[in-house]
Amino acid sequence: MRILLTNDDGIHAEGLVSLERIARTISDDIWICAPEYEQSGASRSLTLAEPLRVRRLDDRRFATTGTPTDCVMLAVTELMGTDRPDLVLSGVNRGANLAEDVTMSGTVAGAIEGMALGIPSIALSQMSWPTPGEEMPDQPVFEPAEHFGPGIVRRLVEIGWPSDVVMNVNFPSRALDQIREVEVTRQTFRDLHVRQAVQRTDPRGETYYWMGFRRELSAPAAGTDLRAIYDGRISVTPLHIDLTHQETVHRMRAVLGGAPPKA
Repeated sequence: MRILLTNDDGIHAEGLVSLERIARTISDDIWICAPEYEQSGASRSLTLAEPLRVRRLDDRRFATTGTPTDCVMLAVTELMGTDRPDLVLSGVNRGANLAEDVTMSGTVAGAIEGMALGIPSIALSQMSWPTPGEEMPDQPVFEPAEHFGPGIVRRLVEIGWPSDVVMNVNFPSRALDQIREVEVTRQTFRDLHVRQAVQRTDPRGETYYWMGFRRELSAPAAGTDLRAIYDGRISVTPLHIDLTHQETVHRMRAVLGGAPPKA
């Protein structure tokens, strides 16, 4: 199996080292194309207004000035030659990609680009802080992903999934002996707003803002990605990019259609 790895934390990220270890339990035919610099929150952005530079680190390892989407597209269509990958793995992201955050995630976007190119793709993310009220486990941050990731990736490949779906896998920040279950979940939406802009002052006295997240728990329902991670389970969520809300389509067809309404 030929496997392409990417991420949004950059070519030197610790999580990419963990991802390569996971991939090498499955195959020796590993290719890597990742951003030169961190691209967290890049979502599915493409670099259109400036040229992309590619730095070749070895025969199968590349760094680009682009986004995760750029990296996967370049690797598959240019850098890997005529032999396309059989699988794209994106991550392991430092921090979970859950709920509405998946729409902003460069990690998930790397997997989506693989899917768009017709390649089965999996995004992997590691919760990097404990849930409120719990202590950080005394182990490396990416140990849960490295320990459980190979088995989950192998099993997903064995099972298979539809060609218009990507698999979004999140590992909780728990000691290994406290992670006992995998749950197939649905994406949810937080019942509170956790993103924030922190105002600061630079050495010249000018105001600037640093974007970030408040570490507050929402109250997710059972069966959701958030609830699984809160409860110490590995979350596996099938995602697709059809954003159409079918219930509203059916409801509105009864009241809006035909000739355009008059002003």
